[in-house]
Amino acid sequence: MTHGKLYLVPAPLDFGCDTQAPLQDALPLGTIQAAAGITHWICENAKSARAYLKRIDAVAPLAAPLQAQDIRELPREVHKKGDHAGQFDARPLLAAALEGHDIGLLSEAGMPAVADPGSSVARAAHDLGIAVVPLTGPVSLLLALAASGLNGQNFAFVGYLPQDAGERQVRIRELEALALKTGQTQLFIETPYRNAALLQALVQTLQHNTRLAVARGLTLASAHVRSETVKSWRAKAQPGTLDERLPAVFAIGR
Repeated sequence: MTHGKLYLVPAPLDFGCDTQAPLQDALPLGTIQAAAGITHWICENAKSARAYLKRIDAVAPLAAPLQAQDIRELPREVHKKGDHAGQFDARPLLAAALEGHDIGLLSEAGMPAVADPGSSVARAAHDLGIAVVPLTGPVSLLLALAASGLNGQNFAFVGYLPQDAGERQVRIRELEALALKTGQTQLFIETPYRNAALLQALVQTLQHNTRLAVARGLTLASAHVRSETVKSWRAKAQPGTLDERLPAVFAIGR
């Protein structure tokens, strides 16, 4: 029996936002049509996956009614601890692909397995001989990097910074030292309601000549990217005004 494929299906970046742009403004029609043909899914949250499938159906009719879609959630511990270190065995989730069904992998926003759970599923697919097909769509990290003016030839995504203020300050200084020494842009993210606190910590901790970029609400009508030296941020920044609902990507470099 021929195996099905694992499709990495990107989602628009407006998850949790008050307004949503038309789906075809964020995703190519080919991606939407490919997603519409899939009837088996692995996702973070079944409720939000169904909401996304409704948006797809409005553009390209689903191959099976929403209630007939097979939607499986990644375990809760994968959401909390991540699955990038290879400790979670996702092979049982791919049983349908071994039976010939294509499976779609979804995250809440953007590309699954990049700054989101899913890498364990892609890894398991390779181990089982299942083809992995990434579909085209928004990846906030690359959009932010491209718009920042920082080094796009040498960069690293380091995930989330510590929540403890003291530990966060130490980590900011470590990343800054690496960026200034090597020229490697350092990218990181935060839960939206903590964005203002992180921005304030960055403005207070970084050296005045370090460049800081913040990209918010990418691909939305309210999108905004600001990239200036910390000295300029200190002169004009109002960290407390960041929208707590808009996702953001932060970057520092030379």
